[in-house]
Amino acid sequence: MSLSLVQSRALLGLDAAAVTVEVHLANGLPSFTLVGLADVEVKEARERVRSAIQNSGLEFPNNKRITVNLAPADLPKDSGRFDLPIALGILAASGQIDGARLAGYEFAGELSLSGELRAVRGALAMSLALHAGHVVTQLVLPPGSAEEAALIPDAQVYRAHHLLDVVQHFLPVGTEAAAAEPGPGWSRVVANLQGKQACYPDMADVKGQLGAKRALEIAAAGGHSLLLMGPPGAGKSMLAQRFAGLLPAMTVEEALQSAAVASLGGRFSLDQWAQRPTCHPHHTASAVALVGGGSPPRPGEISLAHNGVLFLDELPEFPRAALEALREPLETGHITISRAARRADFPARFQLIAAMNPCPCGYLGSVQKTCRCTPDQVSRYQGKLSGPLIDRIDLHVEVPAVNTNELMNAPPGEPTAAIQARCTAARQRAIERQGVANQALQGQELDQHLLLDAAAAKFLNVAAARLGWSARSTHRALKVARTIADLAGAHSTQVTHVAEAMQYRRALKAAL
Repeated sequence: MSLSLVQSRALLGLDAAAVTVEVHLANGLPSFTLVGLADVEVKEARERVRSAIQNSGLEFPNNKRITVNLAPADLPKDSGRFDLPIALGILAASGQIDGARLAGYEFAGELSLSGELRAVRGALAMSLALHAGHVVTQLVLPPGSAEEAALIPDAQVYRAHHLLDVVQHFLPVGTEAAAAEPGPGWSRVVANLQGKQACYPDMADVKGQLGAKRALEIAAAGGHSLLLMGPPGAGKSMLAQRFAGLLPAMTVEEALQSAAVASLGGRFSLDQWAQRPTCHPHHTASAVALVGGGSPPRPGEISLAHNGVLFLDELPEFPRAALEALREPLETGHITISRAARRADFPARFQLIAAMNPCPCGYLGSVQKTCRCTPDQVSRYQGKLSGPLIDRIDLHVEVPAVNTNELMNAPPGEPTAAIQARCTAARQRAIERQGVANQALQGQELDQHLLLDAAAAKFLNVAAARLGWSARSTHRALKVARTIADLAGAHSTQVTHVAEAMQYRRALKAAL
């Protein structure tokens, strides 16, 4: 039969659209034509497939007119994932393997010139999309990709090391080679995640900074964003890098979501399974690098930090457009990237931890060094952060420099495990009460679950009027107060909880 069909998948965001690789062999002037809106790396598959088939000892139909169509024709295809299905389609159309036996399988993998299979990005995202769509199929993937895809419960994933390993499994029935047992290069992959535990830097390494540690605990318990402001060397980065360890342990669903996005971006590693990601982009990163983009769209840092932490050090040094692009994801927890032909949705439920100096030289308000910045320079430096963005950050905390005596003689701080236990207990109280973390409360949910005392409400009204807070600032302070009450095990939100929450929105204004 000169026509064969092989099933594969194309990735568009976190969606895995079905792609049928159609291969037709016809008489005529020898050629190899590939159609179906293929990107450059897909078109280069012609040379990889030709060399892989020949170097594997198989017959490439050089005397035929070969036409490969990747259907549907209007769906963009990229990467080398279609090398393996194209090669199998040519072998099936030329009668070297049984095309009927390919039914029920889907293939993805890049071919080397020798026929070895190389891993492709997005294998876990593809397997997760199939699981979410209740698609029952058997995936054949290269080493590395197969282990990723097998993390999905009940996934039927097979690992093949070489093109010949796949060919042997689909030889025509009745041949001597087809009757033989599959070689060591072909095997079913089953995930084994027993004993894997997340590992984070310990908060005990941080000496002093009790106020900043308290703010980190509140942020972890309620899912709040946090801004750390202090002089150079005060420990802002050290605190931020240990924040992920304070968050509650990831559920299997959260781990799969984060791993799928990391797989799509080519960053997934089995060693980091169930470990909350901490993304730390440089301050020269563009808006596209932060929120995602490109053609086809790729996830940005905010999506790679999904269910984890996005740490932005030197916050005022980031481009203004990049910072303003964070506004909507901070509120909604997802990002939609629209292009002329396609749009892609990526999750972006991250916790923002930002750090900055109070002024260009960094020593405004420091007792150790004298600030040499003029008031105009300080105002211009802090003015790089827009009011709407600062309004969306729940906690603003000053991180003073630690003196040498405290640094050298102070005992180790409280370990991460003890703080995480309190944060987890507080988060669980919120989940049992309202179904979401306190930061996610909106509208009537906030009024219903806040349980604000009359005295606390009066205190907040007076304070918010004097400080000139916006409605968003007031609501965010209330959410923080509810988290403080949960940490204290209190049923209602009281004056002391509101008063502490108000202290965490004054650092930046105090510096001004």
